[in-house]
Amino acid sequence: MMGAFFFLLGLAIGSFLNVCIYRIPRGISIVKPLSFCPGCRKPIRFYDNIPIISYIFLKGRCRYCGNLISIQYPLVELISGLFSLILFYKYGIKLEYVIYLVFISSLIVISVIDIHYQIIPDIISIPGMIAGLLVSLFLGKGLFNAIAGLVLGGGSLLFVAWIYSFIAGKEGMGGGDIKLMGMIGAWLGPKSIFPVVMLASFSGIIVGIIFLIGKNKGKETPIPFGPFLSLGAICYLLLQDVLPPQLIIP
Repeated sequence: MMGAFFFLLGLAIGSFLNVCIYRIPRGISIVKPLSFCPGCRKPIRFYDNIPIISYIFLKGRCRYCGNLISIQYPLVELISGLFSLILFYKYGIKLEYVIYLVFISSLIVISVIDIHYQIIPDIISIPGMIAGLLVSLFLGKGLFNAIAGLVLGGGSLLFVAWIYSFIAGKEGMGGGDIKLMGMIGAWLGPKSIFPVVMLASFSGIIVGIIFLIGKNKGKETPIPFGPFLSLGAICYLLLQDVLPPQLIIP
């Protein structure tokens, strides 16, 4: 019963995350106006805004203009619901549940925005760094530990980016990725840096190979790194107890 509640809570949070994903890159307030159809701009009624269910009943189209609703909306809601449920079973009704749900929610928003626009908004990553430092105090992990994670996280990707640009003569990693890794380090500490980067690189290589095989000749498809860093961070957070010891630097 409690699991169902936290799953539904996650669905509702996912609905808000979709608002953030759409509005933040466009510079629109995430508070007002109320939800509206991007096609006809008409306000969405509460009964058309029920996570997942409304999408199914509306058959993926706006009630008023018939404009297609992106599959992203129910997917983000479902992913948010599942992570809420997983965090509940991992931490129970504790402060850690709230803190890490905020962290994962931020990573979801960052990832989807990066997929669509190849940008990671500073309005999320920079406050995220500060939040990570504050979280270390609430969870008793030590401020120095969070600062070390921030510096090592951002610094490691900055070094990789510098090496790549020196060898290849072009930018291979944006500043947004560097700040995101700094944010992740602040939240998860310096021990997370190596496994997160390794998991992100491995998953990124796999997706890159798939795109390379399936792409049209002469057409380059940019692959943002932010979603892979986010995936690595979430895997580390949830699975660090079962990760191979070779990935964890003491």
